[in-house]
Amino acid sequence: MKTKQDFPSINERPPEGIKDDGTKVRVLVVDDSIFVAKQLSQILSSEGYEIVATAENGAEGVEKYKELSPNIDIVTMDITMPVMDGITALEHIMAFDKNARVIMVSALGKEDLVKKSLLTGAKNYIVKPLDRKKVLERISACMK
Repeated sequence: MKTKQDFPSINERPPEGIKDDGTKVRVLVVDDSIFVAKQLSQILSSEGYEIVATAENGAEGVEKYKELSPNIDIVTMDITMPVMDGITALEHIMAFDKNARVIMVSALGKEDLVKKSLLTGAKNYIVKPLDRKKVLERISACMK
């Protein structure tokens, strides 16, 4: 039986979630949908990212960001949530840390809200339903 050593590793590449210094990129996932939060967490974890915390609404997201700062590299932020929406939470995070890297997560048809969030300081956005390749592309581009 052939083992892994029998095959050359021409396709191997380092996981995207590992920084140049060998540490993991730390992510805070803010989404009121448990399904979306879990899906994002699984996609990112599979590439070596570390999910440091999750939050179910914007207020909780801002609280966790302040609590864990500066140990968060990226925040994924849903736009439509109860208690505090993603754009308001983004404004709070940007006021607290002007260098924060926040990527908005939005359903189709919310282009005006996405535009507003980009003007507010979001680095990029991801459209639901989530596409693994696009999620990883947008997150890794944000880290460059």
